[in-house]
Parts: sequence; structure tokens; C-alpha cells
Amino acid sequence: MKLNRCIKTLLIATALTLPLTAMAAPTPIVIKFSHVVAQHTPKGQAADYFKKIAEERTKGRVKIEVYPNSQLYKDKEEMEALQLGAVQMLAPSLAKFAPLGVKEFEVFDLPFIFDNYQELHKVTQGPVGAKLLSKLESKGIHGLAYWDNGFKVMSANKPLKTPEDFKGQKLRIQSSKVLDAQMRSVGANPQVMAFSEVYQALQTGVVDGTENPPSNLFTQKMHEVQKYVTLSDHGYLGYAVIVNKKYWAGLPADIRTILEGAMKDATVYANDIAKKDNEQALAGVKKSGKSQFITLTPQERAAWKKAMDKAHKDNMGRIGADLVQEVYKATGYSPN
Repeated sequence: MKLNRCIKTLLIATALTLPLTAMAAPTPIVIKFSHVVAQHTPKGQAADYFKKIAEERTKGRVKIEVYPNSQLYKDKEEMEALQLGAVQMLAPSLAKFAPLGVKEFEVFDLPFIFDNYQELHKVTQGPVGAKLLSKLESKGIHGLAYWDNGFKVMSANKPLKTPEDFKGQKLRIQSSKVLDAQMRSVGANPQVMAFSEVYQALQTGVVDGTENPPSNLFTQKMHEVQKYVTLSDHGYLGYAVIVNKKYWAGLPADIRTILEGAMKDATVYANDIAKKDNEQALAGVKKSGKSQFITLTPQERAAWKKAMDKAHKDNMGRIGADLVQEVYKATGYSPN
């Protein structure tokens, strides 16, 4: 009994001598941020930047765990994981929302609808972009921001210069009815495939080519198994940073405010580096000597646009004619 009393007294004395900060240190709020691309892509860098500033500004109250390169979930798995609460934050490509029933996001997949970042940002940073994010709320998802990746190039093991060159080519796409229609409009055979599986599919000939912003092409080393890269800028690939709605609503209000501010700054960072990273990726592909670049003439580009305009017509009803017209008005797009 005396021994027990001595131990109890010692424990109390020890506790009293501990620094108050050690006794009161709260368990940090952990936010798992999963994505499917490499750490050195624009999205990967922006996710790491968000982690850095969010943790700094919350003074350790929040810990952001970033899992790149499909470490946790592949393309088809991550959205369900978010809705179930197994992960709290994602930055999926905009094509991923149609399978949830929000088909309007496929407006971003329409070929040649954006000629440059200025036109694009009129949509993503304007009322149309905000309206689209609000449509995710009914799916248990809260949208925080749009992050650019960039404009896409085509890659293949044969030169793709004219619409006729696409005929019979098996080309990997994301799961998107618009991208499916885009490829079919030029006679290609679209193949839906998880991003993490593309390199091996190209290497083994399961698919002949793909479309990607240069940063994705280069960081996944797809150029090593593709003989030609056409600098087409025919389409846009971007992301929406999203969170589990219930989880987000359950965070302390002051934490949410800090995280929203960090996300705003991370978005500026993400968009600033996207163009630079794609330029550097193209330089890396060129330096490797693995792929030959093809630059389209104005006439060849016009022929692509004319052929792919069918994807606009075929998906007008699916996406919503009013929405498409809003984007046309913002960007100045003129259908053939």
C-alpha cells in the first residue's frame, strides 16, 4: 500500500512539473489529401504547397497528409472513398464528375472551347464556375477551387497531323462522353483507362496513344514509349479541389476560414506554375530525344477543330445547351 501511494505521489509530482503545452497539446485534425498524379506535376506541387501553408497558418492544429501518384486510390476509387469519408480531400480532373450525375462539368472537355488561359479563367473564376461547384453539394461534396493543369497534346506512335491520321488508333481517354465523342469524330477508338495504368498500356501496345498536358506526359514517362507528340492544345485538363461536405461542415469555423484562405493562395500558386511546368516538361521531352514534335499549321488546326466540332453538337443536350452557350459567350467560341 505504501508503495502504491509513493508511485501515485510521484506520478502527480511528475505531471505538475510537465510544461503546460505538453499537457494541453491537442490532437491535430488530420486531412488526407489523395491524388493520382506525380508529386512534381502542377497538381502535386500545389497540394504540397497547400499542406505547407495550411499547417503553418493553423499552427499545428491541422495536419495535411498528401498521398500522390495513386498511393491510396486509383481514378475510379477516389470519389467513392471521399463520399464514404475514407479520405477528406481530392483534386480530381473535371471529367470525373459526370459519373456522379453532374454532367455539366463535361463542358470543360469540349475540344477547342478555350484558346488560352484568359478565356478559361473567365469561366473557372467567374459565376459559371461557381454555379458548377454548387451542383456538387447534393452529392455530399463541397467544392473549394479550380486548379489548372494545362492544355493537352496528342501522343502516338504515328504522326497525327490531319483528322484522317487518327483512323483506327486506340487512344486512351478519361471516362467522359465528350472525350469519347471527340475521339470518334476523327475516327479513333477511345479507350477508358485509369491514369496509373497508361504507361504500361502504351508500352505493351494495348493503346496506341493518349492525350495529356505535357507535365503529365513527361512525369509519367509516357514520352519514352511514344514516337510522336503533336502540339495541338486541342483541349483543357483541369481539376476541382473538393472535400467531403459533412467533414468540412464539422470543422471548427475558424479552422475552415484559415483553410479557405490557404486554398485561395494555393490556387494562385497552382495556376501560376501550371504553364511554366508544362513548358519545362516539353523541354524535357525534347531533350530526351524519345519523341518527335509535330506543330500544326493554322490550316491543320482548323481541320481538327472542324472535325471535332461534332463533339459539341452531339453533347449539347447532355451538358445543357444554356450552359454551353454561357461558356461560348464568355470565351468567344464560334462553332463551325
